[in-house]
Amino acid sequence: MMDKITCVIVDDEPRGVKTLTSFISKYAPELELIGTAHNVREGVSLIHQVSPKLVFLDVEMPDGTGFNLLEKLGHTPFKLIFVTAFQEYAVKAFNLSAIDYLLKPLNPELFRNAVQKSVDSARIDDISLKLEVLLNNSKRINKIALPSSTGIQFAKIEDIIRCESDNNYTFIHLQNGQKVLVTKTLKEFETMLTEHGFYRTHNSHIVNIALVSKYVRGEGGWVVLENGEEIEVSRRRKEGLLSAMTFK
Repeated sequence: MMDKITCVIVDDEPRGVKTLTSFISKYAPELELIGTAHNVREGVSLIHQVSPKLVFLDVEMPDGTGFNLLEKLGHTPFKLIFVTAFQEYAVKAFNLSAIDYLLKPLNPELFRNAVQKSVDSARIDDISLKLEVLLNNSKRINKIALPSSTGIQFAKIEDIIRCESDNNYTFIHLQNGQKVLVTKTLKEFETMLTEHGFYRTHNSHIVNIALVSKYVRGEGGWVVLENGEEIEVSRRRKEGLLSAMTFK
């Protein structure tokens, strides 16, 4: 029998702790809950005391945030799943940093998926890099995590020229000429990058509007990027692109 993965919960809401405790018992037999804490101070003390392999961490607590707790710990030798009620800015920051998170109220299937992903693929040496991007993005979003089969690369959003679909993967083309194959779909990047000045010109392409130098008319036409690449524009996306370029 494999050793269980020890975990703790840091959450100021009794209902939240109760729900997570129940979910761990029902849906995550590979986990062993070894402690709970209800604020930043207790959380820091508990983690130092029991050295868990996985932490479920609330974002907002009475004496600070989950980010404050991580800053106080300094080193983060454990896997991490944030638990949050925020569904806008904070969640965008989580997505861009590739940090695992759960939204309240908790959903059993999403809980199971997050635990499985954390147990299977999150490497401890990636966590500190992800957290650095998350903490920076929680103040001003400007970086994105690019998870690949070999690890995680971080890039400034402004350095992305375009994203190109490759079935369930995406090629990210950077201004330095690098081409990174990322284990996310183009749809996921469309969701994350649209509000940062990117536009999906075609089923297979998203472009950084700031790096478009020219639009060439046609049935749908195409755009010419600053690096000279020509990217097709589908007929149904033409008007939206021209509007986005006009007001960029």
